[in-house]
Amino acid sequence: MEITFTSIGTAHPSTDNIPRHWTVSDVEGTLVIDPQYTEALADIAVGQRIVVLFHFHKSPPFSPNLLKQTPPHRQRPFGVFSICSPRRPNSIGLSVLEVLSRDANVIGVRGMDMIEGTPILDIKPFVDKDSNLPSREDAD
Repeated sequence: MEITFTSIGTAHPSTDNIPRHWTVSDVEGTLVIDPQYTEALADIAVGQRIVVLFHFHKSPPFSPNLLKQTPPHRQRPFGVFSICSPRRPNSIGLSVLEVLSRDANVIGVRGMDMIEGTPILDIKPFVDKDSNLPSREDAD
């Protein structure tokens, strides 16, 4: 089955020195979302965390020899579904970012692990047991 995604915007980190994972990143930058989606950002607030799904657009095509990989910070190979490598069967990444600002369709964030121009596929709320999200009834 073929699945097609369309970018909703692009990532713009403040540096080219990008950490390997959002959990070890203090890199700030912006997510510039296509203006047609500005209204969908209405409830994005400073201080909240958001889940950003993105495309590893610079990763080489996946091949069977990449089913096990040795990350640079590990001593042995791991199955690709056990690591955060950008070299995956579907080149989709996920980061949880802190919202620093929002001005119309531009979201200032911290915790970036995306390179310049990374295509953004989706933004979702970060949900944990303490999240105060609307109920299903409120969402209708």
